[in-house]
Amino acid sequence: MDAKPQKHSITYILLLILAGEAVFILPFVLARVFRATVLDVFEINNTELGFCFSIYGLVALVSYLFGGPLADKFPPRKLMGVALVLTALGGLVYANNPSLVTLQVLYGFWGFTTIFLFWAAMIKATRVWGGEKSQGKAFGFLDGGRGLVGALFGALGVLIFSLFAPENGSELSPEQQAEAFTSVIYYSSAIVAIIGVLVFFFLKSDVAAEEINKEKITLNTIKTVLKLPSVPLLMIIILCAYVGYKITDIFSLYANVVMGYNEVDAAKTGTFLLFIRPVVGVVIGFLADRSRASVYLMIGFVLSVLGAILFASGVLHEGTTLLFFLSIIITAVGVYAARVLYFAVMKEGNIPLYLTGTAVGVISFIGYTPDIFAGPMIGYFLDGMPGRAGHEAVFWLLAAFSAVGLGASVLFYRFSLRNDKA
Repeated sequence: MDAKPQKHSITYILLLILAGEAVFILPFVLARVFRATVLDVFEINNTELGFCFSIYGLVALVSYLFGGPLADKFPPRKLMGVALVLTALGGLVYANNPSLVTLQVLYGFWGFTTIFLFWAAMIKATRVWGGEKSQGKAFGFLDGGRGLVGALFGALGVLIFSLFAPENGSELSPEQQAEAFTSVIYYSSAIVAIIGVLVFFFLKSDVAAEEINKEKITLNTIKTVLKLPSVPLLMIIILCAYVGYKITDIFSLYANVVMGYNEVDAAKTGTFLLFIRPVVGVVIGFLADRSRASVYLMIGFVLSVLGAILFASGVLHEGTTLLFFLSIIITAVGVYAARVLYFAVMKEGNIPLYLTGTAVGVISFIGYTPDIFAGPMIGYFLDGMPGRAGHEAVFWLLAAFSAVGLGASVLFYRFSLRNDKA
């Protein structure tokens, strides 16, 4: 039977939100907030870090398809709890200054724990939370809540990191940087593990597992999904939106390299970006349930294009702090709006509820390929064109992908209008 709107305890909702971001703290959030520090401590360049993300993406690509059936056989709390603890254990390797090869293996391991064990289970738990009529709110609160959790982790990391900074405000020595970042990793890993234990024992739904449709990914259901006209458009929309999300990783590095901020202030810039996400998630989630979500999807891509052009145009420099943060806000609102809505528009795209699980797996298989190519692509420009030029080239890429995403979202909007009239 179809899922009905369900009431869940505040414990269920909070744990789902905490888990939804905590599992990605070690692989992605720390690298986003402390990118310059990560490059210095591990003695790697942007391209090498990008290849670590690519290995994660390759493992994740397979995991998107095969993790779905696993989520139908085991309760989400068990899969999510185990995934969080295993991810935290990877932090013990991360904290001990691994070689590049070990770092690449670690990112492959994280691709398995965060996607194969976690992703489908989280989406399933969110669907149960939202039911049929509140998917926008459910995914909006999930992404907004995850943004807040990520921001709080980032703020805690900056606080811990700043304790090692010299009192005169000078740059940290390489030894101080390594010691500070190691402490950040250990504290983050401990918190992720604790959340995993709490999720395993306390993320309990009011709905029995037997009462939820078991949507296993089979060859026939994949063929059915691929025949839906909205699915290819959603693949393009998610791919373009996710490239934008990956490019937000370089804001803290931009602050350090282009704006001249020190490591601590650059990390604060990355954390400021994270605090925008929860606000956008909640607001857009409510708007999506009250009107046509695809309209706000188009607006998100328009803002992404405008913000990207501001960064790429060369108008930002050390004396334009206000414009710099305004540009961050415009870009972030656009990127996060698109991110919140790309699954919330599935109903508008005439994708049947009973095919949601299969559709998510199939669409994710293409839509999340930026996990494979975005890191090396970004690294190629940042390392090949050092300083301002490389950063501006990356933001021109953001403008281009956002423009393609805008075109696909316009087509999706027109398709949904024709569906309503049919």
